[in-house]
Amino acid sequence: MKVIITGITGFVGQNLSQCLSDDKIEILGLSLRFPYWEKLIDKSSDAIIHLAGKAHDTQNTSADEEYFNVNTKLTRKLFDEFLNSDSKDFIYFSSVKAVADTVDGILDEKHFSSPQTPYGKSKLLAEEYLLSQTLPQDKRLFIIRPSMIHGPGNKGNLNLLYKVVEKGIPWPLAAFENKRSFLSIDNLNFLILEILKNKNIPSGIYNFADDESISTNHLIEIIGKASGRKSKLWKLPSGMISSMAKFGDKIKLPLNSERLKKLTESYEVSNQKIKNALDIKKLPISAEQGLLKTIKSFKNK
Repeated sequence: MKVIITGITGFVGQNLSQCLSDDKIEILGLSLRFPYWEKLIDKSSDAIIHLAGKAHDTQNTSADEEYFNVNTKLTRKLFDEFLNSDSKDFIYFSSVKAVADTVDGILDEKHFSSPQTPYGKSKLLAEEYLLSQTLPQDKRLFIIRPSMIHGPGNKGNLNLLYKVVEKGIPWPLAAFENKRSFLSIDNLNFLILEILKNKNIPSGIYNFADDESISTNHLIEIIGKASGRKSKLWKLPSGMISSMAKFGDKIKLPLNSERLKKLTESYEVSNQKIKNALDIKKLPISAEQGLLKTIKSFKNK
């Protein structure tokens, strides 16, 4: 099997390409930044996995147009090339943020889409274009909406939380009760490999998430366990913390409203549809196992 991957140099691209290579799948990287990239596509490939995109900028410094040029327009062009090729599968990595920025209850694939950010809107527009095209009977289209992806070597809020615990700093946001879904890179790799190998899985939109959701307070405890440091949870008044975050918006502090939202809001995602399609009860590793693996990599580094 031969698979084209865009965004192969990113965190997911590197891990996924290694996983597929280990399964004897030939991997071809494709950079959409290269002029005339359309001429470089191997049209005899079996599948195209489209990872490349403009990530959500938590500092809100990116122009809206950047999101639509990269996430929407390039995806349209790539899908058009797929339709005119011999490739059978197109796997597009969208985002749960293409559906909703906040969730009441548990997000599934039937949830009405109403993104509020340029990032989410650009992802949804790409989805809508893919779904509007006539798909030949011998081809499949998968729109993947992953939760927050993590694994050894990744950066982001998990690394920030690790530094807080590792330095013995008390976690001041314990008053915020929440539940969040994560996605370990190992579970992501497993799901993509199964989709490529199992031709009975139908086209469609699929959420990717670990089986269990985790509260930030529990996450702090997991970090303490992985780092060998006792975690300290402080329940400071939530109103005071929210005011500090708004102040951080104005003077560019590490804690701003966007980051506070990411750290404390609930965002639970159902992965039942993809498990039903694969006829499995659970994913290979639990949410806690995946988080422990990721966090231990920070310590080793």
